[in-house]
Amino acid sequence: MNAIRTRLLIGLAALVFATVGAEDNDAAKTDQAQLQGEWTLVYGERDGQAFSSEFMKGSKRVTKDDETAVMVQGQLFMKAKFSLDPSKTPKTIDYTVTGSTYTGKTQLGIYEIEGDKVKFCFSTPGQERPTDFTTKPKDRRTSTIWKREKK
Repeated sequence: MNAIRTRLLIGLAALVFATVGAEDNDAAKTDQAQLQGEWTLVYGERDGQAFSSEFMKGSKRVTKDDETAVMVQGQLFMKAKFSLDPSKTPKTIDYTVTGSTYTGKTQLGIYEIEGDKVKFCFSTPGQERPTDFTTKPKDRRTSTIWKREKK
């Protein structure tokens, strides 16, 4: 009788884990769908210093499927493949950089989507993942806020 009970419990646990995994995957797909399209930089800071209005002028992010490209003043600044984990608090995003000075490296970040705005905070490759959206002098973190372009 104990063997049957044990098998039932193992089966139930596997079903629970499969359901949770499917829900996490659905949430990641939903967030990925929300990130698609073109975005304009509305605020940014690095190491506790706000970006200049000149730097932000014309800065765009274009996301298609699991790839994103950031343009600054008409030039490619960074390109990456990304993966999301919305089950974490805060939600996490990992970049595998495919175009920039960090090509081939991984950047760990967090994100938050609120309607037509998205907020990111990333650490420099090799640094620990941010736990909030603030930056401080010499923390090697970048925090940005983007607004979706209207079509």
